[in-house]
Amino acid sequence: MGTVSVLMPAFNQAAFLPTALASLYSQTFIDWELIAVDDGSTDTTCRILDQATQDPRCRHFRLGTNRGLGAALNWALDQARGDLIAYLPCDDLFYPEHLARLVAVLAAHPEAMLAYSGVRYHQHQTTYGPVPERGLQLVQVMHRRTPQRWIERIELVTNDLERMFWTKAALPIARVATECVTAEWVDHPQQRHKFILEPLGGGLNPYRQHYGVAHPLCFHSTAGNFTDEPSHYRCWRERPSTPPAPDGLKILLVGELAFNPERILALEERGHQLYGLWTPKPWWFNTVGPLPFGHVTEVPRQEWRQAIRHLKPDLIYALLNWQAVPFAHEVLMADLGIPLVWHFKEGPWLCRAMGSWPELVDLQTRSAGQIYISPEQRDWFEQMVPGSVRSQPTLLLDGDLPKADWFTQPRSERLSTTKGGFHTVVPGRPIGLKPELVRQLADQDIHLHFYGDVNHSGWRQWTEEAQGLAAGYLHLHSHVGQDRWVSELSQYDAGWLHFLPSNNGGDLRRACWDDLNYPARIATLAVAGLPVIQYDNQGAVVATQTLAHRLDIGLFCQDMAELGSQLRDTTRLTAIQENVWQVREQFTFDYHADRLVDFFRQVIAHGSRG
Repeated sequence: MGTVSVLMPAFNQAAFLPTALASLYSQTFIDWELIAVDDGSTDTTCRILDQATQDPRCRHFRLGTNRGLGAALNWALDQARGDLIAYLPCDDLFYPEHLARLVAVLAAHPEAMLAYSGVRYHQHQTTYGPVPERGLQLVQVMHRRTPQRWIERIELVTNDLERMFWTKAALPIARVATECVTAEWVDHPQQRHKFILEPLGGGLNPYRQHYGVAHPLCFHSTAGNFTDEPSHYRCWRERPSTPPAPDGLKILLVGELAFNPERILALEERGHQLYGLWTPKPWWFNTVGPLPFGHVTEVPRQEWRQAIRHLKPDLIYALLNWQAVPFAHEVLMADLGIPLVWHFKEGPWLCRAMGSWPELVDLQTRSAGQIYISPEQRDWFEQMVPGSVRSQPTLLLDGDLPKADWFTQPRSERLSTTKGGFHTVVPGRPIGLKPELVRQLADQDIHLHFYGDVNHSGWRQWTEEAQGLAAGYLHLHSHVGQDRWVSELSQYDAGWLHFLPSNNGGDLRRACWDDLNYPARIATLAVAGLPVIQYDNQGAVVATQTLAHRLDIGLFCQDMAELGSQLRDTTRLTAIQENVWQVREQFTFDYHADRLVDFFRQVIAHGSRG
């Protein structure tokens, strides 16, 4: 048996695998064994590893389905015979002296449990220690045998290897470095951490899609919010399915569900059968299936045209954001003989920039029905895509409203009552709120509470500058889920929408997306009873401005002194807060579900007449 057991987790990286194996065979230290675990690969990984096992030092195991990095490594650990454990992911590589130097440094330091090499990363950058902002990587590490095991996917998904094993296995201390760069953490788009880290295009939904995960996840990247899907969705997942109504529809959801995806269960609760076929390359906020709350049957991606023809849904409901446009268009153009309703949340300018504008135009003009999130968005499309608002049925409905079940809690006492001053909240990116404006808020004794770990990570420089200008008036809070929106956010006096001046002067042709959009946070604030603060764009066409005026739920200002004056008018402020509380049901999906189903029936009837 080898002194060193080299563990190789492998999943769909066949193009890199021969290089990794060759780097192991070229080691100057030869007393090693390889334990390779093919974690459900669908490429030629298995065949390449079969060839590798012709070397008696190599063993190869295959897991029938992808179970995640932790499970693959634990399987390999259970097979390992060596006293020392090293790691060679199938897309990384060793330099010839790598194992020898790690073995030598551990022999020279018997008190050390773990040794690590220097590593090359991002093509030409090197470090003698952990990769900056990413930590110690597998390819760098050798450690002594330990009974501890890696955290597996069923427990938690994270890119934090310290949390997964290094610290968990009591290896945070007694570490020693070789002070030599002898390995490469190969940079490429399919690296695992890039499917996890939101700022790199990863996140829970890209991870779920790439690895084909069918069960709810606990997920926490080092840059994002902690998500506990098993707990969060348990109430729906564990309830029985609603029996189909006699006149119930078969509705095929196509694309992605964005925020508040469980809203669509309001349709299932009315006796309609839901099926899902998802866009193949979601972003972190593009919710795709298998859905963690259940009650939506997956349609297989393989040969989906045949699957849809076999299913025979009454209607295809394609949605929601620009990332779903290419696949929604592919379904539209498949000409399946099934009416397709297109519901577009945002954003047409991104479709132009990303090259999918022609597909969006087809969806707007050739679908059997269109849903617009605001009158302004509808009117803009009619100007920019003549004929898109035409004889086919249309509906106005915001795209990702939350489900009403979350909002049964009573309101909390306001901080302005218990602590004095005024307290406002931004439950997302502080768009339009420059640090200087935060200082001006402090001059008016107005606090700003900023929520979300992802947002804090992406706005770190903004946060530091604003805190420097307004010490004690900018407060950072972790992400808060829907189940706490009312109890947490109702303690504030008002909440911020995007604080942006409009330049359209009342001409829709000059409008930008901020003029047409209902930001997702508008519902977050409304269901907690908070007036929405926005820039006073009198004379311009701005969707949120029109809505807030119509329902009398907004505070409009152009500077912070003006806002301070409105907050100090307690009689008027209290009246607006009560207005928001009275109409908050309109900002839930359940309120509109029957209207949406009626629209679906109208589309189906219109198609049968045509």
